Amino acid sequence: MRAALWLLSLFALAAAGAWFAGNNQGTVTLFLSPYRVDMSLNLVLLIFVSVVLLVVVAQQALSALFALPKQAQRWRLQQKERAAHAALLDAISHFMAGRFLRARKSAQTALEKEALMQAAGLALDHAVSLRTVSHVMAAESAHALQDKTLRQHHLAQAAVQAQMAPTAERQTLTEGVQLRAARWLLDDRDAEASLERLKELPPAVGRRMVALRLLLKASRLAGQTAQALDTAVLLAKHRAFTPLAAESLVRGLILEWLTQVRDADGVQKLWQKLSPAQRKMPDVAAEVALRFMALGGPASTARLWLEPLWAPLQGSALAQWSPLQKLRVVQALERSQPDPQAPDARQALARAESLQQAHPRDPRLQYLAGMVCLRQRLWGKSQALLSQAAKGLQEPELQRGTWLALAELAEQREDAVAAAQAWKQAARVNG
Repeated sequence: MRAALWLLSLFALAAAGAWFAGNNQGTVTLFLSPYRVDMSLNLVLLIFVSVVLLVVVAQQALSALFALPKQAQRWRLQQKERAAHAALLDAISHFMAGRFLRARKSAQTALEKEALMQAAGLALDHAVSLRTVSHVMAAESAHALQDKTLRQHHLAQAAVQAQMAPTAERQTLTEGVQLRAARWLLDDRDAEASLERLKELPPAVGRRMVALRLLLKASRLAGQTAQALDTAVLLAKHRAFTPLAAESLVRGLILEWLTQVRDADGVQKLWQKLSPAQRKMPDVAAEVALRFMALGGPASTARLWLEPLWAPLQGSALAQWSPLQKLRVVQALERSQPDPQAPDARQALARAESLQQAHPRDPRLQYLAGMVCLRQRLWGKSQALLSQAAKGLQEPELQRGTWLALAELAEQREDAVAAAQAWKQAARVNG
């Protein structure tokens, strides 16, 4: 449609021009004494338009002629800039391909080409960024080659160049250099220095995913398990891991932290620092309770910590627990059982029996109910439950406890043959 309108307009102008030229009788007379020159108005208009066009063309030609030196300079700058960028891209490509010597050489080539441009007075708008990234790539390559001296040299140069950048770029470049430095120190197994680098970061940068991951690794390497646990929880909230991996990581850090505690008060403080969700982890609650009682803590306190585990044990959540989790929970519940004179002794016995009845084929729960009955001096019921559990137990710890309890019950009945057989089975499991 637009082409048709242009074509119609062109025909209209041509028709108007032809009509004007054909019907124009005007004459222009020039008196140049003693001469007189008569010209038609059409010719004068044609000469005028031709002169104007000639002047415009001449002006553009002169402008293009005078602009040739600037264009030549711009072309040279463009070629040198492309060469510097190509060298930097080669450095990145070689580094990704594992050719660290070539990557370092290409990064140094990019720096040399940019220095030549600067010496020639050809300044790039992004020269600071180019120099900073080139130094970082050279330092990365030196780090991969275990050349710490050269790495530190390029790191210092990158930090200096980053400070020279405009305000908008300075923050990004400086943060990037600091994060890479922290990563290199972590690779060197220098956790303390890596943590110091991370502490120098602004708070907003410290909350970024990459910084939190570095902080987690550095904290674990430095043995600061409490800080590593807080960082892991924060990463889990940001969905840095899958739910299963996050739970496994948090659980491992709590258990690692637990091994560093040397007294019952320390275990109690650790328990108080855990979140409600962490306290409901079966193996965490069991390990904390077992550690607490092993260090001399009262069993009544451990029973309170294990209280939330009774409901999952009686429900369908028990099927989702691993065999090790079931073992540790049963051991913790067994060792935290109250004495017969305790106020909650009957409640504990009722819970154990109800749990065994809810899962009658689980030998671990039969063992737990039998040991609770033994603690409450219900010899007959304990004998029946432990004898049944001994047939299905696979864990050596529980097998040994079962046979020792059966030996004790046999001695109380003065059945020497059954006691000797139970002691023999316990010794065999122990051996």
